[in-house]
Amino acid sequence: MAMDKKSMLLIYNPRAGKSIGRPKPKEILERFGRDAEKIHVAVTAYPGHAREIAALEGDRYETVICCGGDGTLNEVISGLPDAGPRPMIGYIPMGSTNDLANNLGIPSDMPDAVETIRRGESRGYDVGAFNDRCFTYIASFGPGVSVSYATPQRVKNVLGYSAYMLNGFGLQLIPTMKALKPKHIRVEHDGNVLEDDFYFGTVSNTLSAAGMFKFRKDEVRFNDGKFEVVLIRKVRTPFQIFSLLKKMRRHEYDGETLVHFQASKLRFTFEKPESWTLDGECSGPVDDVRIDVKNNAVRIFCPDSEYFV
Repeated sequence: MAMDKKSMLLIYNPRAGKSIGRPKPKEILERFGRDAEKIHVAVTAYPGHAREIAALEGDRYETVICCGGDGTLNEVISGLPDAGPRPMIGYIPMGSTNDLANNLGIPSDMPDAVETIRRGESRGYDVGAFNDRCFTYIASFGPGVSVSYATPQRVKNVLGYSAYMLNGFGLQLIPTMKALKPKHIRVEHDGNVLEDDFYFGTVSNTLSAAGMFKFRKDEVRFNDGKFEVVLIRKVRTPFQIFSLLKKMRRHEYDGETLVHFQASKLRFTFEKPESWTLDGECSGPVDDVRIDVKNNAVRIFCPDSEYFV
């Protein structure tokens, strides 16, 4: 395939984040100065479109810039072909929470995010392979799945993270927990086996997911080939979830209620199909999940920090 004369592809999601104050493509290009001449802009029109654009055009460019939320970034990275050299990834966060950008130190302010890309400093970043899909920073199952999809997108766009807390914990989580029953799961990880009843689980490459899951600074490295795994069991009442959140914020993983370990290869076997969320998007029900950490799968423009090896 012939190389495009332009060296950067900007994939822009006009529906991401808050509609008020959202920068337009023209404003973003102006911030790139003379480099704007090298940028081709592709605007998404529907869910999954960013993945299609990346798959069809991504390998024609040296750099692919994602302008949207974490879900849009997931689509962009998922769409890039595995064969051949991958383009560099730039990220201009415009989502409701921007968890990944916050973890990587990418500014939420558009001009500063553009400047991060223009400086040209990049780091290797691990990506998770989830059966035949990928996730960039978190995959989870349990009550958080229904909470995420019960929050209307228009509410997320207006309230951002507050929408998840208000709708999720105030209106959805407690009713969900009342009817919730634990799931019997076999978890194989790096040659070890854990089998028990669990309410919730998450596999992540993040310091903090939606402000709820906190890890110590010395535990997480974004390109060490390992992800953080958290499993919740023995929740007796709906209100126990609040004490669990406090424990997570204090890093109190006791092994009884909260199980925490690191792994590079996992397999989850469920008795009945279970839905997962991948970076906020639904995987659909599955009863057998294989997760592999793809070490340094992409290079992304971001500041250096203690969280890189």
